[in-house]
Amino acid sequence: MDQQQKFQILIADETHFHFAETIVEEMAESAKARGTGIAKRSPEYIQEKMKEGKAVIALSEQGEWAGFCYIETWSHGEYVANSGLIVSSKFRKGGLARMIKKKIFELSRQKYPNSKIFGLTTGLAVMKINSELGYEPVTYSELSQDEAFWAGCKSCVNYEILMSKNRKNCMCTAMLFDPADHYEPEETKEFFEKKSKVLERLSSFKQWKFLQPFLKKESGGGPVKSFLYHFFHF
Repeated sequence: MDQQQKFQILIADETHFHFAETIVEEMAESAKARGTGIAKRSPEYIQEKMKEGKAVIALSEQGEWAGFCYIETWSHGEYVANSGLIVSSKFRKGGLARMIKKKIFELSRQKYPNSKIFGLTTGLAVMKINSELGYEPVTYSELSQDEAFWAGCKSCVNYEILMSKNRKNCMCTAMLFDPADHYEPEETKEFFEKKSKVLERLSSFKQWKFLQPFLKKESGGGPVKSFLYHFFHF
């Protein structure tokens, strides 16, 4: 039986409120297991997204919660983020995350057809899914500069790193889909597949670099820095 038969991928509503506590707990546990941070959300916040029709939920055939993701808007709707993607540990590694991402992306395009859709992620798997939808890696300067967006990072364990880099970089990789100027999904997918090993190494190096005592003074002058500096702001 394929994944489409096993799960219902639905736009969440008030009938799913009772899953909010479980979703929040799973988000926290997942971040802890990865050793990275996420912006913490309360069950009430998750319920509000469900009430507004700005969330997608996955349920098993038995009605068990299996996955979730929600929409946030910034800069008066100019930017949209598909946030909080989480799959229950019981249902991982079966392609469910990809189905949820596709559904929330479609919902975002429907609700906000002219908005730029962006995401921040530490996971190569999520980067792969994003690339299949037409997202491209970008620098942080291309994201929303809405203060409310960045305030959401305060509860992340990596917030000090973010601020030490003047919000120009952090552990996460930024990706963006611009409806007015973008490559086709086939192109971004092909690029990711060709460069996945390089991106994986860069991600590992970035992690190593940022987890060093990042309060150490940055040397002034010196030789001309490489492309990596301009992309990752090392």
